[in-house]
Amino acid sequence: MCLAVPGKILSITGENFLRSGVVSFGGVTKQVSLAYVPEAKVGDYVIVHVGFAISTVDESEAIQTFEYLKQIGELDELEQPS
Repeated sequence: MCLAVPGKILSITGENFLRSGVVSFGGVTKQVSLAYVPEAKVGDYVIVHVGFAISTVDESEAIQTFEYLKQIGELDELEQPS
């Protein structure tokens, strides 16, 4: 199953279609394309699917969604190996 996961934008580089950012998913950070969310800024939460932010979401909704995903064990692939 494919999921879109909420994350918080920590930094942004580039412009237009080359715009990307570092996004935190509960402490795990990934480089994500921000080309589809030109309105997003540092500190915003975005929904990410296969490396692309596809929409912005408010903080409370993002946190609640992240908690649901943790409860059902759907975040295992985001965890870094120890």
